[in-house]
Amino acid sequence: MKSVNMLDAKNSLSRLVAAAVDGEDIVIANRGKPVVRLVPVHASETNTGSALAAWLTQNPAPVSRTRSAADIEAQLQENRDAWA
Repeated sequence: MKSVNMLDAKNSLSRLVAAAVDGEDIVIANRGKPVVRLVPVHASETNTGSALAAWLTQNPAPVSRTRSAADIEAQLQENRDAWA
């Protein structure tokens, strides 16, 4: 674990971020007391189909916005017929 003070972190932020991305544990201290840890953000963990499915399960559409499969098919057919 690498610990740096605020001033050093400010002056070498790019280097510290690169080290954190490479897996090094970086802690920033204020007056000797650890206050922040730099950790990399992995986009692949948040932009997955399973993450989206989990979010949709936790945040379902309001009942007023849900339609049956038959209603959706009827709307699609109506739209197709309008273009014919």
